[in-house]
Parts: sequence; structure tokens; C-alpha cells
Amino acid sequence: METDIYIAFALGLTVGVTLVLTGAGGAIFGVPLLVFGLGIPVAEASPIALLAVAIAASIGGFSGLRSGILRYKAVLVMSTFGLFVSPFGIWVAQHVPNAPLSALFAAVLLYVSLRMYLQAKRELRGLPINERLSQHCKLDETRGKLVWTLPCFRAMSQAGITAGFLSGLLGVGGGFVIVPALKKFTNLPIKSITATSLGVIALISIVGVFSSSIIGSMNWGIGIPFASGTIAGTIGGKSLASFISGPKLQQFFSVVALIVSLSMAYRAFS
Repeated sequence: METDIYIAFALGLTVGVTLVLTGAGGAIFGVPLLVFGLGIPVAEASPIALLAVAIAASIGGFSGLRSGILRYKAVLVMSTFGLFVSPFGIWVAQHVPNAPLSALFAAVLLYVSLRMYLQAKRELRGLPINERLSQHCKLDETRGKLVWTLPCFRAMSQAGITAGFLSGLLGVGGGFVIVPALKKFTNLPIKSITATSLGVIALISIVGVFSSSIIGSMNWGIGIPFASGTIAGTIGGKSLASFISGPKLQQFFSVVALIVSLSMAYRAFS
């Protein structure tokens, strides 16, 4: 058991460093690291990873709130809908066999890895990363607030529901859902989008951790050292970010994520 604690801390440290170097999406590595590193099923790994996500996202979201770039109304709308479905996702995870749950996580990780690779590729080529397709929620420059319409509310609520369910089911933050939604439906600058996404992830993840604890699916003996390692990795990784972060590194991690997703899929069907 003592060995598991040290391993959990080391795995959390890896997640923290990866999170800083690649962005919020790096937290998705938490579940596969726990699955392969400690040999636990996805349903057990998900709440543990969610604990680390909750802490990391809370730090980033609070920083965005203090600097005034977090859109708190968007956070409240998306997180409110996400909070209702997150416990249902946790319940489903506890009643679904490990093989299909692992296959689903592998599919999500594959999607995230491909998206990360393509975004990094566009950045290396100097192409615009944001592709504004349908701005339902436009920022009023004079008031500094989003103009809320029915399509805007619908888009935000749907993003929150999807992120909340996947958060509870797979232990992922849901940034890969929220960030593209904000890019597509708003004209917010990227820093505001990131901060708002972290605010939503923080609230949904905190409720997910609480729900997991209530139903007894949280392994605190592994969760605490894993979360501690994530915090340490996040703090330590900041000193590395100015030297080795960037699109090329994101492409490297996307390839690693692709390999991990295929490994999880093979393990699920073998």
C-alpha cells in the first residue's frame, strides 16, 4: 500500500507537469496513468483523476476571476446544467463493465489527441486557431458583457450537460467540450475562454468529487497523494514552461496520447 502511495504521487506529478506544458487538456492523462500505473479499473481511476482536475481548475479559474477575464454568467449557466448530470455520469460508471468504459475513454482520448495535434500544426504554420462558425453569444465591447439570447443559452447549456456527464463518467475535466463551444459560439478572446472553461470545470469537478465521496467510489488513500503530486507538478512545471512548452511539445504529447488511447482500446477488447 505504501508503494501505491508513492506511485500515485509520481503519477500526479506527471499530470501536473503535463497540464502546465500542454494546457488544461493535459489533465486527461490522469485516468490512463492511474489505470496502467496502478492497475485499477477506469471507474475507480475516474474520481481520483477528477480530484486533481478540481484542484488544478480551481486555481486557474480563481486567477481568471481575479483578473476579470472569467465570464461568470457563462460559468454559472454551463456549470449549473453540468452539476445535475455529473452525478448521473458517476452512477453510470459504477454500473458499466470496465471493458466498454475503457473503450469509451480510449475514443475520447483519441479525439483529444487528434485535436491537440491539429491545433499545434495550425499554430506552427501561423494559421488562425480560432474558427468562429456561429457566434450566438457576442461580447458587447461597450459594456464588456456577453449579449444573452435564446440560442446562446441553449448552446451554453448543451455544452455544460455534455461536459458534466463526461466528467462524472470518465473523470475528465470537459475542457475539450467547453473550449470548442466557447470558440464556436462566442467572440471572446482565448484567455477569457480558457479562464471561463476552468471555472466551469472547477465547479463540475468539485461536485463530482463530492458525489463520488458520498457513494463511496473515491479511494482517498490514492486520491490525496495523486492530487498532491498534481499540485507539485503544476507549481514545478511553471519553471519549465518558458523553456520547453509550445506547439511542437503539444504535438509530442498528442502522439503519446494517441498511443495511450490505442493501448486502452486494445486492453479493453483483448
